[in-house]
Amino acid sequence: MQFVRVPAGAFAMGVDDGLPCERPRHRVWIDTFLIARTPVTNREYARYLDATGAAPPAFWSKPGFDGPDQPVVGLAWSEAVRFATWASARLPTEAEWERAARGGVEGARFPWGDEPTASTVRSLPVVGATPANPLGLTDLSGVCHEWCADWFADDYYERSPEKDPRGPATGSRRVSRGGAWRHADPWSPVAHRSSLPPHLRYTDYGVRLARDA
Repeated sequence: MQFVRVPAGAFAMGVDDGLPCERPRHRVWIDTFLIARTPVTNREYARYLDATGAAPPAFWSKPGFDGPDQPVVGLAWSEAVRFATWASARLPTEAEWERAARGGVEGARFPWGDEPTASTVRSLPVVGATPANPLGLTDLSGVCHEWCADWFADDYYERSPEKDPRGPATGSRRVSRGGAWRHADPWSPVAHRSSLPPHLRYTDYGVRLARDA
């Protein structure tokens, strides 16, 4: 699993013309951290299962989702956290995810630029399906939703702290980021926010790991 260093800095998080929960656009400072180049694959998750004897996630053996280089999906939030801990890592915060996904480019609509990718939209998730952003990260949109550490709140951006925001203290849904393969339009803008109750397991929910610098 390869990690990329994301340098400390400020960026414009959110948008002014998106969903209410994605507004307002606001400046956020993020300290240096590391983030994985790709979502966790089945090959990488298999090592965890072999080492710990943990139960495999939902859809582990389902045809179309069981390729070694496909992203592991069907993880509940707590399963993603346990895997991250085993891998000496953690889930990224929502702000870290967007900082990394933007790759240092202010205002781009997608991780790779302003236009939807010309790559063929695949019917099932495949790692490496989208162009890399300026930091070398791939699969940030159009592959799977990626669990983040934060609780979700519709109005969080209206009260988010300027430095290293970590979401509300409590909630009923956890934040996820990144467009997923099963959407009619999978190429979600980099500012798009999604969320899910943490116990649910879907075929388009995976995880990308982060580490402290």
